[in-house]
Amino acid sequence: MTERASHTPKDSHYARLRRAHRERTQSGPDTAPGEADDGLVRLYGLHTVKAALENPRRRTTRLLATRNAFNRLEFDEGSLPCPVEIVEPRALDRILGGEAVHQGITLEADPLPARRLADLGACDLLLVLDQVTDPHNVGAILRSATAFGAGGVVTTSRHSPDESGVLAKAASGALEHVPYVQITNLANGLGELTAAGYQTIGLDSDGPQELEPTFSAKRIALVLGSEGKGLRQKTRETVSALARLEMPGAIRSLNVSNAAAVALYAARRHIG
Repeated sequence: MTERASHTPKDSHYARLRRAHRERTQSGPDTAPGEADDGLVRLYGLHTVKAALENPRRRTTRLLATRNAFNRLEFDEGSLPCPVEIVEPRALDRILGGEAVHQGITLEADPLPARRLADLGACDLLLVLDQVTDPHNVGAILRSATAFGAGGVVTTSRHSPDESGVLAKAASGALEHVPYVQITNLANGLGELTAAGYQTIGLDSDGPQELEPTFSAKRIALVLGSEGKGLRQKTRETVSALARLEMPGAIRSLNVSNAAAVALYAARRHIG
């Protein structure tokens, strides 16, 4: 027989940590809200989930909702493309984490099929993001892109957020309406857009002229840089033009998602 080990307070502390880790693993992802270890995404929030259920391109696995949240969806259970489980709010807290504003509902689904630049077709307005990394900002940009009728949001496959519950919640359903295209080389992608007839305009606070007089085509691709550094030098050299948003106030720059909304509004008015 082996000698039975004595347990110290330190041993008990690490045992509790191990138990907590097992419980997180069993009840949900040990990652950010909406991310999963099994290849699925966990979408949450009423607008986000409703838009995903109405999107024929979205393959869904399971819907978990409180009774009240499910009733607010206004779907007949038999018409849904996946099984439904009615749960208590604390079950969703365990799965998504306490910080996720899930509104009593989450949908487990496959990520949307990948898109390429060639899949965007003959749209007249695009947004291109140069290493914008914050999923909240990208989600807000997707929402503005939908509102102003943009045909897609193009970003880099590195230094940009993948599809997740956080991004989808910030987009409030827009992820299901606007293609989110991730490409390997942004400079090459901008070259393709120029060859396809787009005027690619980089937004820069030190741009040589205001945005509105810069427009000279009926197909526009607005290019915005990262939250801190702005456009990279290679991107600045590749776009057709650089322009600034003229702001007469004491603050001369905007959050990237706000700048995207203002630029989209101006571009849509130009295109008509």
